Amino acid sequence: MKLSYREDIRNVLKKSGAKPSKRFGQNFLTSEKKIKEIVEAANIKPDDIVIEIGPGVGNLTQELAKKAKKIIAIEKDGNMVKIIKETLKDYKNTEIIQADILKINTTGACPVTPDIISDKYKVVANLPFYIATAIIKKFIEAKNQPELMILTVQKEVGQRICASPPNMSLLAISVQFYAEAKIISYIPKKLFWPSPKVDSAIIIVKPRIDTDIKQINTDIKRTDTDIKQANKDLFFKIIKAGFSQPRKQLANNLTKNLNLNPLVGIELDKKQIKEWLLKNSIKPCQRAETLSLENWISLAKSLPY
Repeated sequence: MKLSYREDIRNVLKKSGAKPSKRFGQNFLTSEKKIKEIVEAANIKPDDIVIEIGPGVGNLTQELAKKAKKIIAIEKDGNMVKIIKETLKDYKNTEIIQADILKINTTGACPVTPDIISDKYKVVANLPFYIATAIIKKFIEAKNQPELMILTVQKEVGQRICASPPNMSLLAISVQFYAEAKIISYIPKKLFWPSPKVDSAIIIVKPRIDTDIKQINTDIKRTDTDIKQANKDLFFKIIKAGFSQPRKQLANNLTKNLNLNPLVGIELDKKQIKEWLLKNSIKPCQRAETLSLENWISLAKSLPY
């Protein structure tokens, strides 16, 4: 059953008595060209296992199933589950799971079904706008991260995730700490049905393998030479304080909002914070958005305590 066009999707929904759900943020991609672009970006190999989140009526799922070893489609909406079981009935390499992806455990070998999936997998999804960042965070912080994620997200969200100085954000740093991210292309809102209010972006998120994450230890350590390394909790505490008021100067934000007592049992005054910034070639008057990921990592490693 081909589902490349708006009328195809309308007919499938009408036949089942279903309608696009605002509650679940359902906007169905109706462009065959864009669907193929997403599949191509995922670089699907014959032995790949792919997790698709929110498959809807299954038009993207069908194209993924033509190339992958197995597709695990996670769909929250029971109406869509009924539809996709019908639209995918000819594809024997698909498994449909009715579940909320945000409630599925990610602490095991795989975030979905460790008993039937290998330790390597990819994620492909046309994400509802309202949960896009939560889903990205869930997978990049998982014990076993995906090899890559190809995601359709709201254009502004995609641009924020993939930003670079001087336009960084807390979201950009939080994602880029764990993964490389870039925009592949954009999708005009008219290519969805129902049409959302904004355009979308296709982004690739590729978790880092050999990265500074390994250098930011899980425990704060002091050596005999008093060299300190910070853990990830400390790293994120610093960036959250830095971005607490994005239009304010960095030194002011850190002085006012960086509470280090719970982690390292100290507090820094404004003079110490300015010295700390300057030591890392960062001007105290800079805004957080002008700092790179490397700048923040350097700050976390050189905390003066």
